[in-house]
Amino acid sequence: MTEKYDIIGVNYNATRKADPYLFSRLHALLDPNPNGTYLDIGCGTGNYTSEFAKKGYQFIGIDPSSEMLEKAKRQNANISWKMGKAEHIELLDASVDGIVASLTLHHWQDLMQGFLELHRVLRPKGRIVIFTATPKQMEGYWLNHYFPKMLEDSMVQMPAYDLISSCAAHTNLNIESTEKYFIQPDLQDLFLYSGKHNPKLYFEPGVRSGISSFSSLSNAKEVEEGLNTLQQDITSGKIKEIIKEYQNEDGDYLFMTLTKS
Repeated sequence: MTEKYDIIGVNYNATRKADPYLFSRLHALLDPNPNGTYLDIGCGTGNYTSEFAKKGYQFIGIDPSSEMLEKAKRQNANISWKMGKAEHIELLDASVDGIVASLTLHHWQDLMQGFLELHRVLRPKGRIVIFTATPKQMEGYWLNHYFPKMLEDSMVQMPAYDLISSCAAHTNLNIESTEKYFIQPDLQDLFLYSGKHNPKLYFEPGVRSGISSFSSLSNAKEVEEGLNTLQQDITSGKIKEIIKEYQNEDGDYLFMTLTKS
């Protein structure tokens, strides 16, 4: 079976780099111990995994895409890279001290089973740091104005906060903290809403190809029409009004820190 990111992953690293600020928050919230062992679930090409390794932390990276893992191995051969999914992690019980799950929940086929597996491999008092977006947050993206069906399909994929909370509670994981993230103009990891402050980013085929919503969920007609309208609105200045209409305080993405009691 070909994984979605076997296709997306071909030129993934051209636009999906580890962002320094996002890494700093993942690091601070995980608070890893140099003597511990940590897991990056849905690690992709291992950009953030490798940043942790550069600081001397022992990490295991797991992803279902062979294309992504091949790129990860070329980036850092000293990290233990494994093929796998959140729902089935080939690690021993209580074998890791902490887990990072960045922009991966929406790719899991069974959220509850994924949380059960994270709980199983995590040691007592261990910590999980999730970086995700909720459907409610995504309703505030101005991309809805130009690509409504694509965003609708993306929101269907994205687990709601209450569902995450319910799965966490069911698997005896405690939500310790949440932290809103608002897109910064200098963001280096060009995921879905990375063009919030720079709409012209979406005209670059390389940027769109590294975003699963554009490359896997959208249809060519809507993207073409949406980009044409976006170009017209940038030229006329109307884009400023559209962006202003979508301003909100919900945050664009969300950090969640969970602990195993």
